[in-house]
Amino acid sequence: MGKSQETFGKKEREKKRAKKKEEKARRKEERKANSGDKGDNITYMDVYGNFHDTPPEAAEKVKAKNIEIGIPERQAGEEDEDDVRKGTITFYNDSKGFGFIKDKKTGQSVFLHINQCKEEVKEGQLVTYETVKGPKGPSAINVEVQR
Repeated sequence: MGKSQETFGKKEREKKRAKKKEEKARRKEERKANSGDKGDNITYMDVYGNFHDTPPEAAEKVKAKNIEIGIPERQAGEEDEDDVRKGTITFYNDSKGFGFIKDKKTGQSVFLHINQCKEEVKEGQLVTYETVKGPKGPSAINVEVQR
């Protein structure tokens, strides 16, 4: 007859697994017992869009047709990302063909590449441009020197 395949190490590992399993089951039972009844799990929202556990007192009725879902329509006069902007060229490397424009309104730095310029540009010039989202931030397109 052959020897038993169960060694001391295997027995110890099996004991540890069984102990872990029992401990996990005990913790699960404790969580179930301590959870109790937490109510109906209803969340209320006030007129400002903040969530609360308690219902608002004497809140005004909101009509479903007045609720806007999605992006609100633009109003006249709102600035768009593609609108023509003005700025000053703060840095321009002529040999490499790139630079940066500082926006007049926001003070934001916008990347400028020679391929997007309609005419030759230099540092310190006032330019008009449009912006698009580039791989590392906003990039200027349709750059024209202001006269």
